[in-house]
Amino acid sequence: MDSSSERSSAINIVFVLFIAGGVLFAGFTGHMHDITDASFESAKSAVSLAISLIGIMAFWLGMVRVLEAGGLMYSIARAVRPLMVRLFPDVPADHPAMSAMILNMSANMLGLGNAATPLGIKAMVELNKLNPIPGTATNAMCLFLAINTSSVTLLPLGVIGVRAAAGAAQPAAIFLPTLAATIISTLVGVCAALTLALRDKAYQPPKRRSSASADEEIELVVEQEDFSHLRTGQHSLHPYLGWSLIILFGAAAGYRAMLAQDLLDFLINELMTFWLMPALMLLIIAYGVARGVKIYEAVTEGAKQGFDIAVRIIPFLVAILVAIAMFRASGAMALLAGLLNPITGIIFMPADVLPMALVRPLSGSGAFGIMSDLVAQDPNSYSAYLASTMQGSTETTFYVLAVYFGAVGITRIRHALVAALLADFAGIIASCLMCRLLWSGAGS
Repeated sequence: MDSSSERSSAINIVFVLFIAGGVLFAGFTGHMHDITDASFESAKSAVSLAISLIGIMAFWLGMVRVLEAGGLMYSIARAVRPLMVRLFPDVPADHPAMSAMILNMSANMLGLGNAATPLGIKAMVELNKLNPIPGTATNAMCLFLAINTSSVTLLPLGVIGVRAAAGAAQPAAIFLPTLAATIISTLVGVCAALTLALRDKAYQPPKRRSSASADEEIELVVEQEDFSHLRTGQHSLHPYLGWSLIILFGAAAGYRAMLAQDLLDFLINELMTFWLMPALMLLIIAYGVARGVKIYEAVTEGAKQGFDIAVRIIPFLVAILVAIAMFRASGAMALLAGLLNPITGIIFMPADVLPMALVRPLSGSGAFGIMSDLVAQDPNSYSAYLASTMQGSTETTFYVLAVYFGAVGITRIRHALVAALLADFAGIIASCLMCRLLWSGAGS
């Protein structure tokens, strides 16, 4: 039996601290009514959030099924085998988990949050198939979560869109500080996860048999053959049809660019914001057509997983979101921000941005609201610049943890939370330092 199961998990300690701290603090400050309302409202919103995820997850898991049926998942895994094998030695090089993780990271890099979540859940489901101790996070799961929560972002499109809508002089000025901060947070997250995994002597999964790799290869071949019902007979015209779709899309983009009065504005505020998600959909469809995949059948088959996963994550979302809401409603979060305010000056963080830094790992919508409010007040201010960079370079750690681990029933998370929070902390510090370094004051 895994001895780590006898210890209290990190998420259990955090949950108890949030609930107990919120109730006790509310008792002294007279906010009992507030935390009561917050507990009910957050419980309802958690279920509503899970329900709203059903459609998104169903569609994108269906799109992933197209890639699986076409064989892209396995091709990607083989292409990046050298790097991924070093990072994830416990995952077979050709396993679907490899390519699912890569697709998730790719979506995160482009700032496609709605697409990244289903892909991340898909990766966690595949990783769980290799889990020798059900309910306990593997080293690969902890590392993947740390990478995910460090929010590897190349194009923070959503934040750029908010800044553009608010009238910022240079909406995309956050690109460089966001890129630098996310690289630093990712490196810290990876190093922390790998180091903590080595130090965790209590986790001792069963040794694999020497013939395991051969057995896994056989299993993978069988899984690939299972997609035969989603494939049509390969026709010589299929690749041409797929490429035709891509060429026509490129022609449409070029046509709209020629009509644009300001080409740079079109590229930044339209093409890189509103065109990217449809482009990803079309690329997947084009790939499926080129590979002779039955697109509709593949999408509907993959979409069936969306409902099941959304139902499984409801208990985890309710628990963590209620705890966070009660802690905030009690006033404890505001007190914590006040206590930390003198320290934040050392890292060049304005007082009005501190709530953003504290809320970001806990609540995505809360952090987005704070960032949007700062941008709306003055889109060209340093506070708006820093808050936008934080939003683009960090992730809602507790939400990601609840959704990803909840999807596969992981309750013993080992060092995943510590590694993820270290990555968050590094991302916030790096955001402050990089923004201070790159801030021109000339209207970001």
